[in-house]
Amino acid sequence: MIRRFLVFAHDAVAAALAWMAAFWLRFNFDVPPDYHALMLDRLPWVLLVHVAVFLALGLYRGLWRYASLPDLQRIVFAVGIAALAVPALLAFLRIGIPVPRTVYVLTPLLLAAVMGGNRLAYRAWKEGRLLPLVMKPHATPVLVIGAGDAAAGLLKDLAASPQWAVIGLLDDDVRKHGAEVMGVKVYGAIDRIDDVAQRLEVKQAVIAMPSATHQERRRAVALCERAGLSVMTVPALTDIVAGRVSISALRALELDDLLGRDPVQLDEAGLHAFLATKTVLVTGAGGSIGSELCRQIARFAPARIVLFDSSEFALYSIEQEFRDRHAGPAVVAAIGDAKDPRRVQQVFERYRPAVVFHAAAYKHVPLMEEENAYQAVANNVLSTVVVARAAQANGAEKFVLVSTDKAVNPANVMGASKRLAEIVCQTLQPAGRTQFVIVRFGNVLGSTGSVVPRFREQIARGGPITVTHPDIKRYFMSIPEAAQLVLQAAMMGKEGEIFVLDMGEPVKIADLARELIRLSGYSENDIRVEYTGLRPGEKLYEEPLADAEKTLPTPHPKLRVAQARAPEHNDLVDEVLAWLENPGDCVPDAVRAKLRGWVPEYSAGG
Repeated sequence: MIRRFLVFAHDAVAAALAWMAAFWLRFNFDVPPDYHALMLDRLPWVLLVHVAVFLALGLYRGLWRYASLPDLQRIVFAVGIAALAVPALLAFLRIGIPVPRTVYVLTPLLLAAVMGGNRLAYRAWKEGRLLPLVMKPHATPVLVIGAGDAAAGLLKDLAASPQWAVIGLLDDDVRKHGAEVMGVKVYGAIDRIDDVAQRLEVKQAVIAMPSATHQERRRAVALCERAGLSVMTVPALTDIVAGRVSISALRALELDDLLGRDPVQLDEAGLHAFLATKTVLVTGAGGSIGSELCRQIARFAPARIVLFDSSEFALYSIEQEFRDRHAGPAVVAAIGDAKDPRRVQQVFERYRPAVVFHAAAYKHVPLMEEENAYQAVANNVLSTVVVARAAQANGAEKFVLVSTDKAVNPANVMGASKRLAEIVCQTLQPAGRTQFVIVRFGNVLGSTGSVVPRFREQIARGGPITVTHPDIKRYFMSIPEAAQLVLQAAMMGKEGEIFVLDMGEPVKIADLARELIRLSGYSENDIRVEYTGLRPGEKLYEEPLADAEKTLPTPHPKLRVAQARAPEHNDLVDEVLAWLENPGDCVPDAVRAKLRGWVPEYSAGG
């Protein structure tokens, strides 16, 4: 309240001074006595008009620290109204000699300049733009890559920071070359960064292109590294727009910045119609993919999300994350084993989910290959049968199996077990109204137990990083992208369809390791890469589709439908269940032999 009164007092004084200054300018600073008396005599009326107009137009809602173009527009409008009202009032009063017309013209010009200029000067002072070199003597000079809206926002936010001093911009838009953004010059295209950095003696760059494609960002990062610059980046555009972070929340580059892909375009309206007001159940809800599925599902206003997991800690963690939001759908945390028919049926009978995402699975290839081969089949296949039949029995509209690219021409027990789970879903499809949809994708960056967390642990220990083979390649996508595409496929899919995600280009694991070493601030002289040889069941290359399969396009550019081999006999599910209940000798070789009988494309040790 005190601040607003001070601003009001400032504007009243400014109006008085502008009125008197107009007289002084009109008479070259030598006001005749008659007009001096006229000036003072009319001053109360001038003040009354200006104060009334300023208050009526709400000129004191804004804060000087954030003075902007809309504030200046309001000032000009208010001063203009007052400029018309003052001569009208004085003409109506008809007191004494008339006021010179020049005074009526000069007063609003002077007043607008004082009111607007003081506000902008105050903001510039608060943001550290007045005498920046004096106020920021120890700031690190920075080159900003990008000269668009994000860069302008970054410059505004960093102006008051004692840590950073932006001294140049680079952008590939030739129309911006030589121009200035917030007083900082655009020196040229991004590929000039080496020359500009040397000339300006800069060692730090910030990538301010949150809406650029990953290819563009990778190019910018590569050019910065070639110039010997340390690189930081602004947050993702989605986080900025959502208000989760400020654009000035600079962070170090992460692997997803370099290996991630362009954002998924979701059918928001379709997904809202698919999930809104429904109960959705997610098995494996505490895992990397399952938990992200729950987060993405929550965006589309389901009535309830049932979190189902056998891990108490994982289930507790995701439940608490939802509880801390204080908003969103109702959440039920149901602990249980997806292989347990009694517990699964109990959950289905109580909550009647309309949509089921089955993400619970064992997924680690070497771990499942020998000692745990039977457990891999029992978990991945039996849980699919139990949850799928419960979905059918309780009238679920859709059952979505989260599968893997390792199910394509599988060379290991884990992949073969997931392919068998797919076949189970295809076999069960004709049995009821529940639609079965299968979604395959590859590795996700940062998922639990994947190579990225392991590499980070090895770097933290000082190395070496262990890679099985110099030529091994894998497909990667981010966890949010994978979850979003699973949702999109679930909405579009029907009747046993297998969706294959566009995984982009495969990445060499050795290159991934080197990238992580560099992002961690080390070189290969500090952290070595060692090759240990392929592990049991491991392929050099993963395939997005089996050799005998064909694909059909879908309306979504990152999804295709695989025309997979149809199940060969309808009693396969009963046959698999009978073996799981009484496996006899379940040594790894016997398990592999059984899998070959059900999954002809399985090539153990291939």
